[in-house]
Amino acid sequence: QVRLVESGGGLVQAGGSLRLSCAASGRTFTSRAMGWFRQAPGKEREFVTAINWSGANTAYADSVKGRATISRDNAKNTVSLQMNSLKPEDTAVYYCAASRSDGLASGTYNYHYWGQGTQVTVSS
Repeated sequence: QVRLVESGGGLVQAGGSLRLSCAASGRTFTSRAMGWFRQAPGKEREFVTAINWSGANTAYADSVKGRATISRDNAKNTVSLQMNSLKPEDTAVYYCAASRSDGLASGTYNYHYWGQGTQVTVSS
């Protein structure tokens, strides 16, 4: 079992920044790719970014490329998402997820464990 707990969400003005963190507990954290997804009201959950277990490879959705940075600390079992130049359309619940494997993937079906989510609201 892998338990994921997100933190760091909140209300921020457009143009601001937030750093989301995800603390993982349980086995096999370091053998899995980790991802961040988000879901806005009335919309499907969408891929934001992913990182492989070594941290050497990352992937980003076009909508956040250049504004988001994912990182992980395997010694601390944490993965973080730094979001800059936030826009109102970034408003969503952000979820941390642990992949079924070490491959970078954007589909929700590739991720086996999910956190409870943290709300990010960007005001214009």
